[in-house]
Amino acid sequence: MVVEKVDTLVVGAGQAGIAASEHLTNHGIQHVVLERDRIAEKWRSARWDSLVSNGPAWHDRFPSRNFDDPNHDAFISKEDVASYFVDYVGQIKAPVRCGINVEHVTRIPGGTGFHVTTSAGNFEACHIIAATGAFQDPVIPPLIPKCAPINQMHSNEYRNPEQLPEGAVLVIGAGSSGAQISEELMNSGRKVYLSVGAHDRPPRRYRGRDFVWWLGVLGKWDMQTPALGSEHVTIAVSGADGGKTVDFRRFAFGGIHLVGMAEKYEKNTFYFADDLEKNIKKGDINHLGLLDEADAYVKSHNLNLPIDLEERKRWPDPDCLTSPTRKLNLSKAGITTVLWATGYKVDYSWLDVNTFDELGKPLHQRGVSQEPGIYFLGLPWQSRRGSSFIWGVWHDAKFICDQIAIQHTYRSYKPNRNSA
Repeated sequence: MVVEKVDTLVVGAGQAGIAASEHLTNHGIQHVVLERDRIAEKWRSARWDSLVSNGPAWHDRFPSRNFDDPNHDAFISKEDVASYFVDYVGQIKAPVRCGINVEHVTRIPGGTGFHVTTSAGNFEACHIIAATGAFQDPVIPPLIPKCAPINQMHSNEYRNPEQLPEGAVLVIGAGSSGAQISEELMNSGRKVYLSVGAHDRPPRRYRGRDFVWWLGVLGKWDMQTPALGSEHVTIAVSGADGGKTVDFRRFAFGGIHLVGMAEKYEKNTFYFADDLEKNIKKGDINHLGLLDEADAYVKSHNLNLPIDLEERKRWPDPDCLTSPTRKLNLSKAGITTVLWATGYKVDYSWLDVNTFDELGKPLHQRGVSQEPGIYFLGLPWQSRRGSSFIWGVWHDAKFICDQIAIQHTYRSYKPNRNSA
């Protein structure tokens, strides 16, 4: 059987794999990028129709290419984001091969490289970059039996309101996906119930600057670890309709019924934790805290940015917040769909090496694994808060490829004949 030999094999041609290819090329390192679907496939087929990027075009991009949209403050549609990466592959002449599924990677016995089995033949590689990211397998908590008489779907399956059967919708999870989908369903005329957990709620804009700018100048993108107790806190932000601050009280007055964290399901009834008020208040604290830090920055740097009183205004507390619903009979509420906006988990079942913890999560330092020659790319908080964003993964990819280049330097070293 013919085995193709390559120095570095990159698995995945999303933003992480493409960034890796650019930096490997800059180092002159021979490589190939394998993608089981199309380039940037998740942007095309695993997101809802109206999704746009959560950051403006001037920010959420690679350094050496702008989006075609002349409005650099625009929030780019998911199809245009995918096209951006296709064009980028052409720009850097990345050796991407699509339609090839990597099935199994294992270290060559007694060797320094890896044997790679794929749907299109076998490879041998000195280095493997797992650039499949963190958003691989949708997570649906096992609360509702699959046999229950209710339509269940994960947010990665949701496309538009017309896709769902008639009736109300219970959305579980109020991060960016859950918040945006809930508002879209509300605007379509649906009755929506939204389960709200712990979340950060930054302003979309403040004093004429987008929140991504504020996080940059305040040094928050470079935070290396999440604050204690906030490892699983989601961020509620939206670029929809030109970008606006997510405000759950505003949602409530628009018709969305807020509830706390989903706890259990019995006999067609959902039970919710008594934590809605606490979660909303913590989101307020996060929101106002960032505004205060922004004001202090303006003052200390003597910037001429306009006062913004609107962003500090707060909607009154709705009835669903002051008298929270603790249990909800789905039939009586007319709920026909439960939509889980509950995130994803990693899947490295194809990577048969010793660098994972008991939960299957990679053991690594800035993407450099405990298994020599194996690297990870595209993980949240891989090196900093910005790691899972388009621009952040580009910088993480540079670090990873620099490490591979350093190994090349060691391997190519030849001592001077006259040295002792």
